[in-house]
Amino acid sequence: MRFSDDEGVTLAHGIGGAKDLPISPELAIAGAVAALAVSFTVLALAWRTPRYDAATSGRPAPAWLTRVVDSTWFPALLRVLGFAFFLYVAAAAVFGEDTLINPIFGVFYVWWWIGIVPLSLLFGPFWKAISPVRTLNLLFAKATGGDPERGLYEYPARLGYWPAAVGLFAFVWMELVYPYSTELGPVRLWCAVYVAAMLVGGALFGNRFYQYADPFEVYSTLVGHLSAFGRRPVRRGGKLAKDDGATELVIRSPLANLDAVPVHPGLVAVVSVLLGSTAFDSYKDSSPWIQFLQSTTISTYLLNNLAILAFCVILGLGFAGATAATGVSSDQRRDELPNLFAHSMVPIVVGYIVAHYLNYFIQIGQETLINLSDPFSTGQNLLGTANLTVSYWFADHQTLLASLKVIAVVLGHVVAVVAAHDRAIRLLPRRHQLTGQLPLLFAMVGITAGGLYLLFAG
Repeated sequence: MRFSDDEGVTLAHGIGGAKDLPISPELAIAGAVAALAVSFTVLALAWRTPRYDAATSGRPAPAWLTRVVDSTWFPALLRVLGFAFFLYVAAAAVFGEDTLINPIFGVFYVWWWIGIVPLSLLFGPFWKAISPVRTLNLLFAKATGGDPERGLYEYPARLGYWPAAVGLFAFVWMELVYPYSTELGPVRLWCAVYVAAMLVGGALFGNRFYQYADPFEVYSTLVGHLSAFGRRPVRRGGKLAKDDGATELVIRSPLANLDAVPVHPGLVAVVSVLLGSTAFDSYKDSSPWIQFLQSTTISTYLLNNLAILAFCVILGLGFAGATAATGVSSDQRRDELPNLFAHSMVPIVVGYIVAHYLNYFIQIGQETLINLSDPFSTGQNLLGTANLTVSYWFADHQTLLASLKVIAVVLGHVVAVVAAHDRAIRLLPRRHQLTGQLPLLFAMVGITAGGLYLLFAG
């Protein structure tokens, strides 16, 4: 997706080329690979027992914060604010003009897709708290005397996160491949189909449907597991009260939170779509791909469709193969390992999204805030932001920006190595706890090198 500034300059997602870095691309990639190798070596020597257990780790949040978060008014306030913003943007989508200054484009492609990452990192599963489709499902249930938590049927366990993976792919396809993605009609249709599908799913399966099938709730919740806030079963009489479902708000290491990612079918597919689509977004702007498209008679649209699908599938199969290529205990199925280790890919996804979209989010996010004051393009200033100007400070400090992006990629992979190591120590037989991680380490090295290459190439 591209938006243009006032001077008609196209804003790209990448870091702007190797010239922006104080070091060469080759040295950056070599340093990143070395960081992974050193991290693995240190973990192998010093980390011999599992350290993260989501059911017991962390300390209770301050009492005042717990009272606010667990009150009845605070969740209701978030829902009201989220729904009010939904109605405001929906009005712009329905009655606004079909131009890129319509704020629906910035909200849809930038605030919703990219902004969900920092908000979830800071506050946890942010989208779940403000989701307008959850609010609509609640209102319909209240109107009909039903229970929003329960639908007509039980959600099939075998589906797991697969509907969310399909929904995420539908979004990135719309953004990156569909040739009319910057026209108002297709965006309105996509949003209408999303809302309709979520409402039907909520009616059939209750709120459990959103937990597994809402692409944005799944996305936000996965990223939210890297926040410092989490929940664990309430302790009663010094013991965990696991049976009554009561939980308490705790503050703990993001790695301990990451250990709590629920493992269900389709988890690998979700992270593969998130990572593969971001990689494709860089690759489609690279010189080799552009030159190939210009030299072939095959439809560009067809090739882009095949390429984005290939990025997601290859990354998913590569990760699944790397995690399954190890010894297992007698009570462990090898085909279960990819989903059990998929949580370790979340830091990589976050690191690469930050690296790829940081400047894009800052600049276009500001433009969207300005455009929101005039949702119908009639010269209004409803929110008082129409007279603000976009700051290009990051764009004017390319070396700093590029360095931050490389750091984000490397840090994401190092955290992933730690998360995978802790899970391997818990799951794998002793004789395979280290050697069994080598295929996954090699896969992460490949993703690191490829990710940095694509950032430079883009």
